[in-house]
Amino acid sequence: MAHLRIGSTWQGGTPERASGRQPASTRDAALGGAEPRRAPREVIGASWRRALGHGVDPDSGRRAIPLATEEIEQRRTRSPLAQVLPVLRDGLLAAVEATSHIMVVTDADGRVLWRDGSAAVRRSADRLGFTEGASWAEEVVGTNAIGTVLVTRSPLQVHSAEHFVRTHHGWSCAAAPLHDPRDGRLLGVVDVSGPAAVAHPATLSLVSAVARVAEGELRMRHWEAVDRLRSLAAPLLARVPGQALAVDRDGWTAAVTGMAPPGRVALPVGVRAGRVWLPSLGLCDLEPLPGGWLVRVGGEQPRTSRVVLDLTGPRAWTVAVSGEAGGWVHRLSPRHAELLYVLAADRRGRSAAQLAADLFGDEGRAVTVRAEVSRLRRTLAAVLAHRPYRFVEEVEVELLRPARPADLLPFSDAPAVLAARAAPAR
Repeated sequence: MAHLRIGSTWQGGTPERASGRQPASTRDAALGGAEPRRAPREVIGASWRRALGHGVDPDSGRRAIPLATEEIEQRRTRSPLAQVLPVLRDGLLAAVEATSHIMVVTDADGRVLWRDGSAAVRRSADRLGFTEGASWAEEVVGTNAIGTVLVTRSPLQVHSAEHFVRTHHGWSCAAAPLHDPRDGRLLGVVDVSGPAAVAHPATLSLVSAVARVAEGELRMRHWEAVDRLRSLAAPLLARVPGQALAVDRDGWTAAVTGMAPPGRVALPVGVRAGRVWLPSLGLCDLEPLPGGWLVRVGGEQPRTSRVVLDLTGPRAWTVAVSGEAGGWVHRLSPRHAELLYVLAADRRGRSAAQLAADLFGDEGRAVTVRAEVSRLRRTLAAVLAHRPYRFVEEVEVELLRPARPADLLPFSDAPAVLAARAAPAR
C-alpha cells in the first residue's frame, strides 16, 4: 500500500494555482512517502489520506457494482432532487454541451442518478465506469469532486492530478452539495465534469450558483406545501380541545391551538401514528393528515435514562433517546453532531467559550455557540443542561465512534474533532 507523506509543508502549503492545478509529481511524491515539492491544497491532501485509509488503489480505484436499472429508478422517484432536475438542466446543460462537458447528479450515497451532456464525453465516462448507477464516493474512487463534496459539504473543483486515481487525471470536475431546506439533510451533489484540457476555473462558480437556485426552488415548494397544510388544518384545530398542532412530515409547524407555536417539532425517524414520545413536547398522540400530522399534546414529560450518539457513519449521524416512555431517534446536522460529540466526550460539561474553542478555535464565538445549543435544546431539552452545557448526570450516554479515529466526522475541521482524529486507535 502507498504511504502518504505528512509534514509541515503538507499541512500548510499553497496549490500551484488558485484553480487547483498541480503536477502529477506532487501526488506521486506524496503517495510514495516523499516530501512533495509543492504541497497540495489541504482539502485535497486530507482526501488523499482518507482514500488511502479506505484502501483505494491509486492506479485503478475500487470498482463497485453499479445499481440495477430498477434500483436507479426507485432512487430517482424517492429523491427530492427529481423536483429540481429541470432547474439544474436549465442552468447547466447549455454550458456543458457547448464546452464538451457532462452534468451529473448523484444522491447522498454518491450514486449517479442522472447524467446529461456531451455524447463524446459520456462515452469517455463510460470507459471509466462513470455511469448511471455507479458509486462515485471517496471510499470507492478516492478524491474526486463528487465524493469529496459529500464529505466536506462545500463546493469544490478537482483538477487532473488532484484526483487520487491515476486514470482520472485526464478529467476536471466541479461539484456543489444540494441540501434539503426542510431539515438541512444532504440530498446529493450536482457536478460538471469534462476533459482537463478545456477546464475553466469559473465552472465552480456556475455550478455553485445553480445549486443555490435549485435549493431555493425546493424551499419555495416546501413553504407552499406548509401553506396548503395550514389551510386544511386550521378548521380542524379550531374544534380540538387542549394543546395541539399540525406539522408537515418534517415537523414544520403549519397551525397550532392552545400553545405557543414552535417553529419546528423534531419527529423521530420512521414516525408512525399513535402514542409517541417527543422530547420537546412529552407524550403525544399523532394522527395522519394529508401532507403531515395532527399532534395532540399530552403534557407529560417522562424520565429519560439513556442517550446513544451514533457517529460511526461517514455521511449520516443520529442521536437516540430512550426511557420509560420508549425510544426516539433523530438525525443530526453536521454542526449538532460536532457539538454533541464534544459534550459526550467530556461529561463534566463545557462553557460557551470552551465550546467555541472546541468547535471554531475561537473563544470569542460564544454567541454562535449559544444559538446552536438553544436550537439543539428545543429537541433535547430533557437530556441537556446548561451552566455549563452538558448531558444531565442521571442519563447514561453511549458514544459510538468509527473503528478508525481518522474517520470521525470527516467533514469537520473543529479543533476538538481534529484532535480526536489524530489520537491512536483504541
